[in-house]
Amino acid sequence: MRLEFTKMHGLGNDFIVFDAPAGSAPPAAAALRRLADRHTGIGFDQALMLEPPRRAGTAVYYRIFNADGIEVEQCGNGARCIAALLARRGHAQGADLTMDSPAGGIRARIGPHGLVSVDMGIPDFNPAALPFDATTEAHVYPLDVAGNEIEIGAVSMGNPHAVLTVTSVAAAPVDRLGPAIERHPRFPKRVNVGFMEIVDRGHIRLRVFERGTGETLACGTGACAAVAVGRRHGRLDERVAVHVAGGELTIEWPGPGRNIWLTGPAEVSFTGSVEIDT
Repeated sequence: MRLEFTKMHGLGNDFIVFDAPAGSAPPAAAALRRLADRHTGIGFDQALMLEPPRRAGTAVYYRIFNADGIEVEQCGNGARCIAALLARRGHAQGADLTMDSPAGGIRARIGPHGLVSVDMGIPDFNPAALPFDATTEAHVYPLDVAGNEIEIGAVSMGNPHAVLTVTSVAAAPVDRLGPAIERHPRFPKRVNVGFMEIVDRGHIRLRVFERGTGETLACGTGACAAVAVGRRHGRLDERVAVHVAGGELTIEWPGPGRNIWLTGPAEVSFTGSVEIDT
């Protein structure tokens, strides 16, 4: 089967975006893993598949597959890239459009200078929403990792996130702790792991070890999760610049019970086609 795709990225968090094959299933996990390989395939953090709308008033229903081929619930930078692509295709009404996903509806706004904003919904701190094995909801949870106890914040942004506050993201043991926390038994569906350095109330630095992918240059839901945790701890303001390896995202969250917005650039790298096994 020949797959037509658009390669896109948001601050280096990269994707292939493609329309669902007519009359056939999505590419198999093994095929996606081969395509994700950066030496022998196309290379991407996530594959984003576009389906016809399932609900009135939405432009598309999208599905997300990590580089390991496993389908997941949500992707913030991916949503921004899809919105930018749909706008190029003429599906936006003015500057706004609404999309649908496994995690629910997503509002998007096309801004100037290539910026795209998406409404990522209300951060959910209920442990069952991630899911995370905890008897009660708390601001901070102790977690035993390889015999050492660390502290995390836990929040769902439509997908699960654990957030550690560190003194320096440059020195953070992302390669060691990221995989260990991702597959910790208290996260039965695994988890994305954020390492957050708070510079001041309006600025953080962030590295994210993404579930099923590894460390990425940027993570939209990870940026939202970090700011939500930092705000909950009383350490961040409503608008926060999030510096990641690929550049800078902006997060705006008024507070509990309110929706959180993610803003950043979304760019097309190239278009192409590839033959894959059915």
